Parts: sequence; C-alpha cells; structure tokens
Amino acid sequence: MEHSTYKKWSAEFIGTFWLTLGGCGSAVLAAAFPGLGIGLLGVSLAFGLTVVTGAYALGPISGGHFNPAVSIGLVAAGRFKVSQLAGYIVAQVLGAVAAAGILYLIATGKPGADIGGFATNGYGEHSPGKYGLYAAALCEVVMTAVFLIVILGATARRAAGGFAGMAIGLCLTLIHLISIPVTNTSVNPARSTGPALFAPSYALAELWLFWAAPIAGAILGAVIYRVLLSNGNDD
Repeated sequence: MEHSTYKKWSAEFIGTFWLTLGGCGSAVLAAAFPGLGIGLLGVSLAFGLTVVTGAYALGPISGGHFNPAVSIGLVAAGRFKVSQLAGYIVAQVLGAVAAAGILYLIATGKPGADIGGFATNGYGEHSPGKYGLYAAALCEVVMTAVFLIVILGATARRAAGGFAGMAIGLCLTLIHLISIPVTNTSVNPARSTGPALFAPSYALAELWLFWAAPIAGAILGAVIYRVLLSNGNDD
C-alpha cells in the first residue's frame, strides 16, 4: 500500500470527523442551549463551515470528499477511481462514528443529560416537520443531486481557481436550510451513520434511506452533469 494512500484515508477520516462533530455538535449542544438557540440557520452554517474549512485544509491531500455519496458520485462522473472507493468510504464512516462517540460523551457529561434525537435523520414521526417517507426520499435525492452538480462544476478545470471550497460549503448550507425540516438533512450516509449508533433505536431502523437516497442522488447528479453540463475537458 502506498504511503500516500494512508494520507488520503487519514484526511477523509479527519474531514468527516470534523463535519460530523461540527455540524451535529452544533445541533446537539448549541442549538438546544438555553438562551443561545442558534436554530436552523446556525446549524446550517455550521455544516457549511465544516466543509469550507475541511476542504481548504484537507482537500489538497484527498480531494475533500468527506461523504460516501460524494465519492460514489465522483466515480460515476469519471473523476475518481473505483479502486479507491472502498478505502474512502471506510475512512469516512469511521470518522463519523468517532465524532459521534466523542459528541455523545460530551453531551452526556452533565447531570440529567438528554440527547434527544442526537441530530439523527428520520422520516414520518421522526422527521422534524413530520414529512413522510416519499417526501424524505425525494428531498434527499434531489438535494444530493444538486450537491454533486455544484461539486463537479466548482472543481472543473474551467472553474475559477481557489473558490471551490467556498461554493461547496455554501451549497451545503443552503441544502440544510431547505431540508432540515424534512429529514434533519443527511445527503451524507457517513454523517447519518455515526449519530445513529448512539441515538434511539429508530435511527438505525431508518438509516437505510439515508444511504440509499443520497447515493441515488449523487449518481443522478453525476449523470446530469456529464450529459448536460460537461464540456469534455473537466477531468
């Protein structure tokens, strides 16, 4: 195994760790803190900021995927080697689980702690706005498809240099502003998996959707970009 491969896996682990800790941490700790109440806007910004900071710090090492759906979408778009996919996904999931474990220890580190839903994703009864399965699935597919289109466009050779991380982070912020009421926003199977392991049992029971829908959306976004938007010189 090449030494650089371990560095890429490490970067994906750390980047997904930071995304999960920063994004979900803002929801579990800050959003519920009396008198602070950062709310939907604050949590949305937190997720976007984790991607911006992670992309600029770690993107030069691994590409800054931090998301199994993104990695799969980049394979579908011809921007990432399928031979590297499994290692990236394992690193991403482990990073999210590690972050969720640390967040759980922090969140339960006071008397009478109640983690609630622990920033997990859900539909029906467990959707913040009580949206059903089909609405949740459609939302996750569409949001992830647009996310992939933005990623592919912002990182194309013809794109303005140095701004990809900002565009991608702002896109994720907007996605959260739209979809937190529907599913609590996944668009990232790793981010969904980590908290689900420490949350009430329903989170694991509904986790399948937050793998299936983001992956389907990522592939759809990649196909749309390649067919309708790529000029053939983006790779």
